[in-house]
Amino acid sequence: MSKNKAGQCVCGNVSYTTVGEPLRVTICHCLWCQRRTGSAFGVEVVYETDQIRINDDAITRYRHISDESGRWLDQHFCCKCGSNIGFTLEAVPGIRTIAAGTFDDPAWLLSDKYSRRHVFTRTARDWTDIPDDVERYEKHFR
Repeated sequence: MSKNKAGQCVCGNVSYTTVGEPLRVTICHCLWCQRRTGSAFGVEVVYETDQIRINDDAITRYRHISDESGRWLDQHFCCKCGSNIGFTLEAVPGIRTIAAGTFDDPAWLLSDKYSRRHVFTRTARDWTDIPDDVERYEKHFR
């Protein structure tokens, strides 16, 4: 079975392939992720940058400066349809995330094989269930 996974934005303008296994899956409950996803949290699959092959020409970036750390986070999205593709962080050079929902077949993420971290649980919505058997952090784990 191939460890390479493919995905794309809603309109297909941005497509990518990941090579190999991700480092982990991070579920972020911060208010910024709630706003950028329009949901209760963001689900990001974390890779080393060189594990992702993406057509960067079709990506637009928005740089957000954290009001807590003062560091930047570049959100990557399709310049045509606006789909969130993932982001890079100043705090972790060499790491890039891919939004879990953009994989062509995200079913492989249901495996217990990948570590999951819930971060910024202090702002998790009351109606969000966080399993007891996963790593949890009130803020970030760094």
